[in-house]
Amino acid sequence: MNLRNGYFILVFFILILGACSPKIRTPKTETTKPVEKEKPADKKKPAKKFTQASISLLAPFKLDEINFKTATKSDVEKYAMPIDFYQGFKLGIDSAAASGLNFKLNVFDTQDDNAHISALYKNERFKQSNLIVGPVFPDGQKFIAAYSKENNIPVVSPLAASNPSEFNNPNLISIVNSIDLHAKKIAAYITKSYSSANTIVVLINPKKSEDEAFAAPMRSYFKANSKFVIQEYASVYSLETKMISGKQYVVIVTSSDRAFVLPSIEKLNKLKNLPKGGYTINLFGHPNWVKQNYPTEMVQALNTIISSSYKIDYKNSAVTSFIKRYRRQYGFEPGEYAFKGFDIGLYFGKLLDQYGESYLENVTKEKYKGLHNNFSFIHDEKLGYINTSLMLLKYKNFALNIVE
Repeated sequence: MNLRNGYFILVFFILILGACSPKIRTPKTETTKPVEKEKPADKKKPAKKFTQASISLLAPFKLDEINFKTATKSDVEKYAMPIDFYQGFKLGIDSAAASGLNFKLNVFDTQDDNAHISALYKNERFKQSNLIVGPVFPDGQKFIAAYSKENNIPVVSPLAASNPSEFNNPNLISIVNSIDLHAKKIAAYITKSYSSANTIVVLINPKKSEDEAFAAPMRSYFKANSKFVIQEYASVYSLETKMISGKQYVVIVTSSDRAFVLPSIEKLNKLKNLPKGGYTINLFGHPNWVKQNYPTEMVQALNTIISSSYKIDYKNSAVTSFIKRYRRQYGFEPGEYAFKGFDIGLYFGKLLDQYGESYLENVTKEKYKGLHNNFSFIHDEKLGYINTSLMLLKYKNFALNIVE
């Protein structure tokens, strides 16, 4: 199956999916054994298990915008993200269904339009949801928050990296780490790994809003949890005139603008390799660097470390098995969002199966190491459930390797 034909078939499948369930497994037959009676005071009421768990997946397929008769490959690829995510999510749910629980997966095209989300509130299949996954974009999450609170329905935010405080929803389950968590992860690592006696921590912060979003929580963490005196400059060139020989420098570049970052890296390398004795420099970067390309020799020479929510290990047997399974079912390679969808589908599918109606109470107890993401949730009464699992990656041996 070629890419284009594969997508056409899959989109057609999605169109009919709203009226039926995907793969549904027959529940395990359980036998009960007589047990000794307990006193009412000693007996804890067991959580009610689901006979069928209903999940609603909301994604912006925008199926009304594409003409399948005339669409080119590039036209189809514009809509690849939601389809890729859905396909991975469904495989995750199918894997969870192997344990015996029936799942009813209803897929809705939000068309990235709040009016379409609002219309779902009268849809009977949607109203029966035990879990809602999506919308995938922040505006949709903000819109659905009122419905989630009014009906006490958990809503998974699968792709938005926004701070949970933006959504004001105690039933929110945030998968993607906010920039605050990335900043605190790096600051905590620096605090425990370097001595404040001989190390100078420097923020290179151009002060654009996205740069400051990364710098501000980092600055606050150092102030509250370390003895480091933080220096801050708008550029590496400003830092150069203030550097002290014999000191070790930890430099954090808070920008993800490649036009700013690349010359910063080049300048830091020159400072490290000065003919008459360079400076000792260790570089930390913005999490968005994981999707950008910088000169490998330079970032390795600077012992560069970045934080990341995810990393796919293509040598892992579970990853290779998933890729083969995806190819068999859909006829082409899984993208990044297929891996994300699979991890979310499998994790929540297993929670629904194991804990039934009390699955939400166990989100903070069940850790998960996935193909793409790891999950370790904390609970905040106002902000909901927040995934705090992050990793640090270091440029070494021409690859990004997990440090922590």
